[in-house]
Parts: sequence; C-alpha cells; structure tokens
Amino acid sequence: MMVLLILAPFGAFAALMLVTSATVSLFAGAGVAAATIIYDVARGASIKMLAVGSLILFGALGGYIAFIDSSWSSPAVRLAVDGGVLAMALVSIAIRFPFTLQYAREIVDSETRKLPGFMHANYVITWAWTAAFVLMVLTNVLMIYLPSLPLWVGLAIALAARNGAALFTKWYPKHRREMAAKQPLPGGVISAS
Repeated sequence: MMVLLILAPFGAFAALMLVTSATVSLFAGAGVAAATIIYDVARGASIKMLAVGSLILFGALGGYIAFIDSSWSSPAVRLAVDGGVLAMALVSIAIRFPFTLQYAREIVDSETRKLPGFMHANYVITWAWTAAFVLMVLTNVLMIYLPSLPLWVGLAIALAARNGAALFTKWYPKHRREMAAKQPLPGGVISAS
C-alpha cells in the first residue's frame, strides 16, 4: 500500500502522458501528489519530502510548459520529471536523511527504529531507488537521441526499474531480518528468532 501511495503521482503522470498533453499530465501528477499529502495529514502521518518535492516538481514543470514554453517533447518532459526525482533522491542522501526513512519510520515499531542497521537499510533502499531513477533518466536520454526507438521500449525499462526497486524495498528488510536471526549470540549460540 505504501509503495502505491509513493508512486501514485508518477503513475498518474506516466499514464496520462500516453493519452493527453504534458501540461494536463503534469498538473494531474501535482494533484495526486497533493492528495497524498492531504491523506498523510488526515491520518496523522508526517508530510513526506518526496510528496512535497513531487508536488513542486510537477507543478513547476506544468506551469513552465503551460505558460512559458510548450514546445517540449514527451521524452524531454519525462526526462525532466525523472531527473527531478533523481535529484530529490540524491539530495536526501547528501543531507543524511534518505527519503525512504519517513516511510519506514511509520511502518516499523519503535524497537526496530532504534536498531543500528535501520539507518543502513534505509540508505541501501534509497540507493536502490536512486539506481532505478538513473536507469529511467538514461532511458529518457536514449529516447530523445534515438527517436526511432519504439515507445514501448522506454516504458518497459521504466516499469522494470520501478518494479525492481519496489520489489527490492519489500525484499531487503526481510532479508536483513533473516540474516540477523542467523547471527551467533554471545557464547556461540545461533539466534532462533
């Protein structure tokens, strides 16, 4: 459920880019990002930096294309969106607050949040998403410079990158718990929990 909320603005944008203008797609993405923020506030959750960043990104790009320069191609718009999301991920790492941390804090118990590996796991998951964003940016560049490349190739790579990151996000915490359970306790006994 959490991953669906995180990806909802981008899913709305990507789906609409197939059937309508960039301006409509960008403003719809901004609207969905605003809705996720409202949903978080309504349920007493924290306002997520990725949701706010997405709202600003989609709104600013939508405004720019609507009022200043409407000549952008679809691949250029997708490149700007994916580049913006990549920048958000990298900034979150640079300021030592990986963007996944806000989501993780809301789904784990307080004891898990205190574990020394909790921050490390969030960095690893954020880097996995960052790698997916890099792949999407590179795909958009490829689509710009090789316009004869079928649209489905770009869509397939973007979906594979996003789905791969989403699956990794679900798998990695379970993997860390399994590895921790196999660690020997003091005295050489292996943990059974």
